[in-house]
Amino acid sequence: MPVYVFWGEDDFKMEQAIAQLEAEVLDPNWTQFNYDRFESSSIEPTLEGLNQAMTPPFGMGGRFVWLADTILTQNCSESLLKELKRTLPNLPETSHLLLTSRKKPDGRSKATKFLQKHASIREFSLIPPWKTEEILKNVKQVAQEKGVKLTPKATDLLADSIGNNTRQLWTELDKLQLYNNQGKPLDDKIIARLVVANTQNSLQLAAALRDGKSSHALGLVADLINKNEPALRIVATLVGQFRMWLIVKLMLEKGEKDHKTIASAADIGNPKRLYFIRKELNQITAKKLEKCLPILLELEVSLKRGASPVDALQTKIVELCETINR
Repeated sequence: MPVYVFWGEDDFKMEQAIAQLEAEVLDPNWTQFNYDRFESSSIEPTLEGLNQAMTPPFGMGGRFVWLADTILTQNCSESLLKELKRTLPNLPETSHLLLTSRKKPDGRSKATKFLQKHASIREFSLIPPWKTEEILKNVKQVAQEKGVKLTPKATDLLADSIGNNTRQLWTELDKLQLYNNQGKPLDDKIIARLVVANTQNSLQLAAALRDGKSSHALGLVADLINKNEPALRIVATLVGQFRMWLIVKLMLEKGEKDHKTIASAADIGNPKRLYFIRKELNQITAKKLEKCLPILLELEVSLKRGASPVDALQTKIVELCETINR
């Protein structure tokens, strides 16, 4: 009973996994007869997809049915749940059913609980942009897979430039593969020249806010919006960064000296980073950081209620910098 549930916001990695699965299931000569994709955000195409999955493949290879943007893991009605329970146990071994969604499956849903018992579930979430160690580790891993040699400084610059954008990482490394550096590792100067740098990122915005630099912060906001960075994603990064800073500062002000203890509490993967974080926080108090979090919460609420992203961000950016500079 080959049933798969893929979910998460890393579209690129999910696309790679789907392509691999299709290649394993389908015979290239019979793909047009055995491949079906349904936009299953409503009941009718979902039912059609489940019925199609019951059909044995034609010719060679297996049948591949893909229910994209599925409602089965979010808002599954009783009638649809009944059909799901009727279908999955009776799927032909040669039929492969894939359900995909950007949203995490609702753990309270009966359909999700049923799928947990009868399907292979894989998560494709983006690395949070404030988890710089994980982003750097991912850059090293993909570069090694693609055979691109980088100096440590080049690796750091590439990670800073592309952040958690998996698609851009692969694109840039594909381009770097073509660069003839006579077998030597590519250095940071080459990366700066060849890579499309998205350095105007949310982490730099957080740093500008922490330092109370309103004009610089407003410029970064404009750049992020121009690059089509979702406003709520910007806010999520800011909240994560300010929360981490606040935890570190509170523990330092209370006299905690053990870096491992502080790193564990603040969800920092590498305790050695604390040396640099402490220097960044020299000029700010825990009290000021604490005052920033409610402002960020107000910003998130206003965006979810439909406020203009540009206006809401600009207003709260100014308010945050004023709070820091008081």
